[in-house]
Amino acid sequence: MSRRKPRPRTAPARAAAPAPASAPGPDAPCPCGSADAYGRCCGRFHSGAERAPTAERLMRSRYSAFVVRDEGYLLRTWAAATRPRSVDFDPETRWTGLEILDTTDGTLFHATGTVTFAAHYIHAGEPGALRERSRFEKDGGAWVYVDGTFG
Repeated sequence: MSRRKPRPRTAPARAAAPAPASAPGPDAPCPCGSADAYGRCCGRFHSGAERAPTAERLMRSRYSAFVVRDEGYLLRTWAAATRPRSVDFDPETRWTGLEILDTTDGTLFHATGTVTFAAHYIHAGEPGALRERSRFEKDGGAWVYVDGTFG
């Protein structure tokens, strides 16, 4: 009697998750809209080489992290008390630009700050804008995102 080798079991087919966007090259324009290239702007924060020195710089780097779908950076820069378990990236949303509308405090000399911004996007072919007033605080000398109100 011959012995047959068991066939490997395959997992049922699942819909592929959207591929994360890749970070721009170091000389590419930064998604946050600054005049600096990505490597000299938000890329240095995403890589962990440096920490954002102000609440506004953290806001810009977090926007760029949404553009490139850098969940690790977003979670690392989120206050522990309000941090979610994961970030839900909508595969149908493409972020197209950031406008800083107002800042309050949030400099090297402050412990808290706010940044009001408009993040422009295209969702399912339709343009839109998310407006938020974000609150930031220093935690162990590093700026973190606390929460925000829309409007």
